[in-house]
Amino acid sequence: MLEPAKTDFCAVSVPTGRAKMKRGSFILLVLLLALVASSCSGPKEEVKMAPATQLPVSLQDAPVEVQEAYRFAIANKELLLAIPCFCGCNGIGHASNYDCYVAEDGGPGQVTEYDNHAVF
Repeated sequence: MLEPAKTDFCAVSVPTGRAKMKRGSFILLVLLLALVASSCSGPKEEVKMAPATQLPVSLQDAPVEVQEAYRFAIANKELLLAIPCFCGCNGIGHASNYDCYVAEDGGPGQVTEYDNHAVF
């Protein structure tokens, strides 16, 4: 009598030990590469900055970071007006973050008097 041929249809190779680590490392590497590739592909937006020549003489000796903060504030008035003052200077009349930089506004992109509060 003939016996039926035995076949193993359920044989599955399950990675163990080192093979499992290699597989996990490979998947992690692929995910990291995909993340890096996707973050580099988008259009870059330039930050609006007022020219350094617009700063008063009193700020030209300030640290570069302070000068950049003032230049950003001048060029991005609408944004800073929407951010409340968070340093506690609302007691001196500051209603927004813009007030920490500008004491008197002379119109779009024009400042007639700077507030020195943001220097400190």
